[in-house]
Amino acid sequence: MLLNTYNPGKFAFSKHSHDLKTLDEISWGILGVPFDSTSSYHTGSRLSPTLIRESSFSFEKYNFAFEKELTIPFFDLGNIEVVHGNVRKTLEIIESSVSELLSLNLKPILLGGEHSITYPAIKGLSNEFNINELTIIDFDAHMDMINTYQGEKYSHGTVMKRVHDLNPEKILQLGVRSSSKEEYEFGKNNKNIKIFSSSDFKDLNIIKEELLAINSSVYLSIDCDVFDPAYMPSVGNPIPNGINLSDFGELLKIIAKKDIIGFDIVELSSKTLGDPSAVNAAKIVYDFLTLIK
Repeated sequence: MLLNTYNPGKFAFSKHSHDLKTLDEISWGILGVPFDSTSSYHTGSRLSPTLIRESSFSFEKYNFAFEKELTIPFFDLGNIEVVHGNVRKTLEIIESSVSELLSLNLKPILLGGEHSITYPAIKGLSNEFNINELTIIDFDAHMDMINTYQGEKYSHGTVMKRVHDLNPEKILQLGVRSSSKEEYEFGKNNKNIKIFSSSDFKDLNIIKEELLAINSSVYLSIDCDVFDPAYMPSVGNPIPNGINLSDFGELLKIIAKKDIIGFDIVELSSKTLGDPSAVNAAKIVYDFLTLIK
């Protein structure tokens, strides 16, 4: 065995897959989803699983920000073999892959890829969890609640409408600052949708209270465009006046104490190793793994 080497094909600190044979508790499995075939502005999010993994090696096992060491066992199992240009087939593969993770006693962490991947991930969880009792926490600049976008029913721009079709207990959208009038009216008229715009982050305590009140299982989705382009310029659809990483960290400390059954980070769109946006995305995954129970 060679010494002083690392494997940028896996997220830093990932356990070896052969350790799954001795796994005796529920853990986490990372899957990359290199799919961006419905992207409507900046393309390139299919490269993001590689960029996030490579960036993860800039961190140490002790998380200085949260004064806690990353100790939870997790397994990076590589990328899902998507079908570029075929969104429906790819969504079927993602759903099946997430279901298979559950059979291995692993909860999913998906590295996108575009936001369309969230819908099949939640569907894949439905074999074991009741979606009707699930809270979706969606950090996003956009509502993604339109029924069809550019003629496509299953798209990064329709993903939360498709998730809403599954009838979860609640969809909580945080950091929104862009939508169509149709989406705005749809969100306003549905009791199981609650929206906090990026301007609402001026009083973070109100959002903290909303998160603290959650008593159901949670699926967490983070679209990188929720952050201001000053922090995350390399995203599929950047929108000014976003949230900052410090406020997000404060909220993540609360969310991490909930019963999280799945997590994804999507819409990083870069083609450059070491891109600051990729480093920030990797830090979010690192912080999540550090904080979860």
